[in-house]
Amino acid sequence: MKKKVVISTNTAWNLLNFRSGLIRALVAAGHEVVAIAPADEYAPQLSALGCSFIPLEMDNQGTHPGRDFLLFWRFFKLLKKERADVFLGYTVKPNVYGSLAAHALSIPVINNIAGLGSVFIRGGWLGRFVSSLYRLALFKSAKVFFQNPDDQQLFVSRQLVNNAVTDMLPGSGIDLKRFQQVALPEKTIPRFLLIARMLRDKGVCEFVEAARILQERGIHAEFCLLGFLDAKNPTAISRAEMNNWVAEGAVHYLGTSDRVDEEIAKADCVVLPSYREGTPRTLLEAAAMARPLVTTDVPGCREVVDDGINGLLCQVRNATDLADKMEKICRLNREEKTQMGLQGRKKIEREFDEQLVIKKYLHAISEIH
Repeated sequence: MKKKVVISTNTAWNLLNFRSGLIRALVAAGHEVVAIAPADEYAPQLSALGCSFIPLEMDNQGTHPGRDFLLFWRFFKLLKKERADVFLGYTVKPNVYGSLAAHALSIPVINNIAGLGSVFIRGGWLGRFVSSLYRLALFKSAKVFFQNPDDQQLFVSRQLVNNAVTDMLPGSGIDLKRFQQVALPEKTIPRFLLIARMLRDKGVCEFVEAARILQERGIHAEFCLLGFLDAKNPTAISRAEMNNWVAEGAVHYLGTSDRVDEEIAKADCVVLPSYREGTPRTLLEAAAMARPLVTTDVPGCREVVDDGINGLLCQVRNATDLADKMEKICRLNREEKTQMGLQGRKKIEREFDEQLVIKKYLHAISEIH
């Protein structure tokens, strides 16, 4: 049965970059898709996917009760007007306030918990507050997808969700046609690349310190950072701090890019020393392009790397151990790095194909009556 599906994230950029394959598949299956997010420069491109777009103002970082109630009310009015048959929620605010509004209108909800964010990592009263919001928001959900078993177990053990409605997804999945195997660059100086929002929770400071350590050891390599400088996040790296790192020669800051595949192709190894993830998209993309990985042995990251096979795992918040693992990559010859990258490509084909995600969503939606 064809349905009207409303899908919401915290940015139009997120919809375009992470959900475009799903949106196209939903449209191809005959569903009417309405995308909801704060408007940005990427919003006009969503129409090419076959969906309609409705801008919705959203304070993504704040926890002001008045603004959050207003967001709930905006979701409520919009979902009522659109007469949605199912609501798909991603990221914290849509998952919480979009779901609550949908429940109030008896609209079935499918949630996707793509990582827990800095609030859960730091804990404290704010973490407890967000936990209570999740408990309310997920209480009546038809399906709640998680991207790693640690997050799933955490939500179930804290009684934030009924285990019976939970299921696992391999991240947001990778379009294997877009992210294809690419040979390592032909150059003598290896390039390490970290792709993420420039946040402390992503291990950016540990990456910079590891670069310093390797430089002190006489290792000649390029250490590059790619991603948004996000001043609205409490763990954000400031532009001044980034400028200081660049000025001292520790790292190169590449800014942002809409063609992340081109930057991965220039790298010899992709690094993510994150404190915790859902399933990091950047590691999946890099592995799909046959790049060795170095990442932390934490939930979300460890699922992407078979240690010693397609990459190396390091200790979290430990710049010295990170430097040791990056040095190991430097010591590999070209053939060894190529073989490590090929193992990563095979793992993505086997476990993280975007089609696996799409099939689970289509099945979940088909079960809603």
